[in-house]
Order: sequence, then C-alpha cells, then structure tokens
Amino acid sequence: MSESSIAKRAPIGWRLRSRSTPYVFLFPYVAINLVFFLLPLIYATVLAFYQTNGPARRAYVGWSNFTFVLKDADFHKALWNTTIFAIFSIGLQLPLSLGLAMLLNAKNDRFKGIFRLAIFAPNLVGQVFVGVIFSVLFTPRYGLFNRGLQALTGWGLEQQWLGDSKLVMPAIIIAAMWMYVGFNMIYFLAALQNVDQNLIEAAKIDGAGPGNIFLNVIVPAIAPVATFVVVTSTIGSYQLFELPYNMLKNNGGGYGPSNSGLTIVGYLYQNAFTNGDLGTGAAVGWLLTFIILIISLVQIRIVGSVGSEI
Repeated sequence: MSESSIAKRAPIGWRLRSRSTPYVFLFPYVAINLVFFLLPLIYATVLAFYQTNGPARRAYVGWSNFTFVLKDADFHKALWNTTIFAIFSIGLQLPLSLGLAMLLNAKNDRFKGIFRLAIFAPNLVGQVFVGVIFSVLFTPRYGLFNRGLQALTGWGLEQQWLGDSKLVMPAIIIAAMWMYVGFNMIYFLAALQNVDQNLIEAAKIDGAGPGNIFLNVIVPAIAPVATFVVVTSTIGSYQLFELPYNMLKNNGGGYGPSNSGLTIVGYLYQNAFTNGDLGTGAAVGWLLTFIILIISLVQIRIVGSVGSEI
C-alpha cells in the first residue's frame, strides 16, 4: 500500500495535526518577530511624524521633525563626527586586522591560539567597560597614554585628550581600534585559511612574488569576506554610542567640548530621552537607517567591482 493511500485512509484529526505541525514550530519565531520587530517598526514610523513630550503627550507635525533635524547644527556636527570616525576607524582597523590575520595564519607554532585569544579578548568586555577604562587611560598626568608620551618624547604629560576638541575623536578611534581589531581579524583569518593553497603554489612556480600573490590570489579569494567586514564595520561605526558616551561622561559629562564626541545615535538619545521628544528621535533613527542603507549599497558595489577586476 502506498504512502498516499495510507494518508488518505488516516483519520481526519491526524491529517490536520500533521499539516499544522510546521506552523506550530514556526509560531514562536513569527510571534517574537511580530512583537519585537514589526510592531516597533510600525510604531517608530508613525511616531516620526509626531512631536512628543514624553510617552503620553504627542501632536501631529507631519514632516517637521525631519526638516528640523536636517537643519539642526547639532545633527550636522553628529553626522560629521560619525563619518570621520567611520572613515578613520575602518581605514586603520581593517588593514591592521588583515595584517594580524596574515601574520597569525603564517605563524606555525603552539602559541598561535594564545595570540588569537589575546588579540580577540578586548571585544568580549563591551563598549561600556572599554569607555570607562579609556577615560582613565587618557587622564592628564596620571593616564597611561600621557605617561607613555612623556616617557617617549618628553611631552604630553598634561595633555587633555578628552578635554580638547581636536583630540576627542582620535581618542575614541584609538579605543575602538583596541576593541575591534581582533574581532575583524577573526573573519580575515577564517577567510585566509580557506584560500586554495594549490593556487598559491602554482603562482610561486610561475615566479610570482609575494605582492602579486597577495593581489591576484589572496585578495580575490577573501573578497566576499572583505565586503562583509567593510559593510558591517561601517554599520557598526554609524551606530556608535556607548563608547564615546561612557568615555566622556566621566570627564564633565556631555559629548566633549563643542560636541566633538557627539555621534548620530548620541544625538538621537539626546533628543528622544534627554529632551523627551520621541518623535524627533524616531525621525533621526529613520534618517540614520537611510544613510546606512545608501552607504552599504555603494560599498557593496565598489568592493565587488574591485574584487572582480583584480
């Protein structure tokens, strides 16, 4: 007797239960996404067109929240600071992460695992902890950075890293590099370990040097992972908040002199929770979403075209 005939002879209740079983397993996933993603997304969209005074009072203002944000000098400052952070942190972090990954991939000894753990470990502590630690490290006179500068150059013992508008962003970039270089290194290391060694050996036989092997063999092989790392690092850079907030709040509060440490998410937090205008905060969130979307699409196109040309 075939399975189809057995199914037709089975009781109706058994057939209904067998058909509904997949939906029973899918229900928790659908319910969680509905409650914690779809409904907040819809509410944030509606809220962006209202001016609020706390969660209870609100008035419809149309596109005024968006026009206010786009004209606000603080938003321009936050956008500039965040973009500078993204450019320099990615431009410094990713080459260093790739270099460390290549070094660890080539290094063949029993201490390789310890080196990987030591480099990756800073990412495990979180931005809040790193922000507090680096606020101490950048303290004038007693901070480790100033002590190091004074020992190496005889200058910098009294340097106000977090009190100088020109040095706040470099200090944040240094802290972010210490935290995320090891994290991105893991991705590059995994990509390098999957490079076809036969291609490398063939290139060496043909007389290719290390530079040609890197550009013509390794780079195309790790291009998909590099695209992923660049895009995710950019998204993370534009979502920066906890690190500068905790670095600067122990140094007089705020976001540094002249808002030199203010980021887009910091600006969102300032409007939504400090000022109580959740509508403006929602508008900032949607603007940030579109900024990240546009930049990510451009990066995917550029990195993909460069990888294919190489």
